[in-house]
Amino acid sequence: MSTPLLEARGLAVEIGGKQVCTNLHLEIHAGQRWALLGINGVGKTTLLHTLAGLRAPAAGQILLSGQAIDKLPRRQVARQLGLLLQEEGDAFPGTVLETALSGRHPHLGRWQWESAEDIALAERALAQVGLAGLASRQLGTLSGGERRRLSLATLLCQQPQLFLLDEPTNHLDPHQQITLLELLAAQTREETRGLLMILHDINLASRFCGRALLLFDDGETLHGPGEQVLTAEHIARLYGHPVITLDGPHGPVYLPA
Repeated sequence: MSTPLLEARGLAVEIGGKQVCTNLHLEIHAGQRWALLGINGVGKTTLLHTLAGLRAPAAGQILLSGQAIDKLPRRQVARQLGLLLQEEGDAFPGTVLETALSGRHPHLGRWQWESAEDIALAERALAQVGLAGLASRQLGTLSGGERRRLSLATLLCQQPQLFLLDEPTNHLDPHQQITLLELLAAQTREETRGLLMILHDINLASRFCGRALLLFDDGETLHGPGEQVLTAEHIARLYGHPVITLDGPHGPVYLPA
């Protein structure tokens, strides 16, 4: 098998005295889509930031394409890994197109301006998320859903090998949720990229992710193929509430019992 895009070896993560995970061994390969699930406050975002190299683990190692992530220059990391934060503030005023173009910065030299090709990539990304007609709009005029789609367009413009996404469906209506998750799924199928995303909707996780990582409140984890991990028993334990499973058009559907 090829070198994983991201690998965690014996990973332990802690925050505020809470054990998020212990001895986690995880490999994310090109073409794979992973869902990260757990209750509120369990440490999903903390784990995602640790995997992205933004905070040091308590133990273990994280490898990005076979190299220790903490030894790599951040520009190189940004060329390979794209991180979507749960909530993003706008540090500087700008237009929708300028913001999308910021995704090209890891690929540019210190004093290099964006090329016509970079602009074309940004315009394509905006079209992919349904924002083609808003390129000249100021950020402050966007709705929460439009701003979320712009953040995803910026990541698409960045063209990383691996997407790490913190609740990418935040602020999106059901139609936009399905549209954008289908777009992300296509990225892994057609361009052999990888994806790990935090989701709160088990049904979206089951539909769009072939693999799942469950983060339990005691620091234990469970991960593997969705059909093995996303069972009624495991989900009931994860959320502390029984669920029932129905057959749906896209696979199993989970409902609170």
